[in-house]
Amino acid sequence: MYTQLINQFNEVFGPGAEARIFFAPGRVNLIGEHTDYNGGHVFPCALDVGTYCVVRERQDQTVRMYSLNFQEKGMIEFALEDLQYVKDHDWANYPKGVWKEFSDRGVKLAAGVDVLYFGNIPNGAGLSSSASIELASAVMMNELTESSFPMLDLVKMSQHAENDYIGVSCGIMDQFAIGMGRKNSAVLLDCQTLEYQYSPLELQDAVLVITNTGKRRTLADSKYNERRAECERALEQLKTKLDIQSLGDLSEEQFEEYQHVIENETDRKRARHAVMENLRTLAAVKKLQRGDIEGFGQLMNESHASLRDDYEVTGKELDALAEIAWKQPGVIGSRMTGAGFGGCTVSIVKKSAVEAFISEAGAEYERETGLTPAFYVVEVGEGAREITHTGGENK
Repeated sequence: MYTQLINQFNEVFGPGAEARIFFAPGRVNLIGEHTDYNGGHVFPCALDVGTYCVVRERQDQTVRMYSLNFQEKGMIEFALEDLQYVKDHDWANYPKGVWKEFSDRGVKLAAGVDVLYFGNIPNGAGLSSSASIELASAVMMNELTESSFPMLDLVKMSQHAENDYIGVSCGIMDQFAIGMGRKNSAVLLDCQTLEYQYSPLELQDAVLVITNTGKRRTLADSKYNERRAECERALEQLKTKLDIQSLGDLSEEQFEEYQHVIENETDRKRARHAVMENLRTLAAVKKLQRGDIEGFGQLMNESHASLRDDYEVTGKELDALAEIAWKQPGVIGSRMTGAGFGGCTVSIVKKSAVEAFISEAGAEYERETGLTPAFYVVEVGEGAREITHTGGENK
């Protein structure tokens, strides 16, 4: 694959000096959805699919970027010093935003570069292609400038770029999982303190299956910001009675006792999800560590129901896909993952049942929605890094 990427780079930019290849994975969140910006816990893992960027230094002050995924956008070109957001630059604003984070810290490239991007994450599927582009760009910039920012700093810089430069009020989970991922492990992250612990993802005789609804997440960004505002209002009202910093600080008993303080019923539902999803996540990780895969799967199902009923971020396609999965033999648990309003579900499926699951669930979903789903049996991979041309090892 690396040879093919180099060949494609040379086709786009012409032959020249040796190029370098960087990679950042996509991520899937197993449980703990819409808890990250509410000070709760999440439990994501990095995947073996992601974003590759091939880069070669130039002799002038020009930057040229090209994406094999957005070839219709053509070559995006700008001066090295000009890192302002430009709407027409579309996807390239993500790496530009990250580079601006470096620039704001006094770190700049000595010369321009040519960069080819290629992602094998389904666009709009909710596996965090945007954060993957950000971390691939951050690791690339860190290496090209011979900086020594630790990975956690690159994670924070990438999140800040998405918040301030792109304008999406995301929490830190996506960037953290992508930057800090570890092979065959998921990571339990406290999004308020950034304390984390790795947990081996031992699924016994089962595998992870990502299913793309085929519906792009058209409402995700606007509804995401709306949900965040609803939770912030609920938190401010709860603070009048409780000494808390976030909804993630609450126990179930505290929420039940003080939920009446939240005046708006919709805000109350949003807060209920944030509180209960955080507690579900902690319980689910304990079940996984005890080898109780069935118990983990049941909490995944409950997570989807809460996202459907209290947080209202699923939509008919995600609901159909999850509810169909729950009925299939060999499915241990299934839920939406990501921001919602389209995108993907994640399911734990027994290996012996995967083929039938893909066939039966796919056909029933297509009958119900008229959309054709895509299924991906995924492995849990490493975090963002530079790779060699021949083996994909950490450099």
